[in-house]
Amino acid sequence: MNVKKHLCILLVLVITTLSSSAFAESIKQQKMAQLSFMVGEWIGTTRVYQEGKVSKQGAAYQNIQYDLNQHVLVIELNTELLQLHTVIRYDEKDQTYYYYPFSSNGAGKYPANYQNGQFIVNSSETNRFIFTSTANGGFREYGERLVDGQWVKYFEDTFVNSQ
Repeated sequence: MNVKKHLCILLVLVITTLSSSAFAESIKQQKMAQLSFMVGEWIGTTRVYQEGKVSKQGAAYQNIQYDLNQHVLVIELNTELLQLHTVIRYDEKDQTYYYYPFSSNGAGKYPANYQNGQFIVNSSETNRFIFTSTANGGFREYGERLVDGQWVKYFEDTFVNSQ
């Protein structure tokens, strides 16, 4: 009788553990799936702005793919002005996305969120990057700085799918 009771308790613990990790997995996968608008091979243009006017412009290429069974999103950005390798993941414990950019100058880790169809990376209190899809099926990323209480765009990359 005692053995049956212990087996029942063990069975309940195993089922509970499996259910909770399956639930956590589905939340993580749901969060990562929200970023599917970014996936693809993209070609386009990068622009740098100063005082509201384009100061530099060049060709841009971006390859964005899921990796590790869709637990991370990997971005390979190549422009005439910047090369980045970036990894995005969702942390269930913190309930936030993290954006990890790597360049020849170093690496970073920034919190991010997804709201209203936009993926917003907050690299500081006064600097952010916004990723969004465009009406024509393209993809757009731009950076803004907080200047005198207003967000001012300082770069923009616009892409169309190369496929």
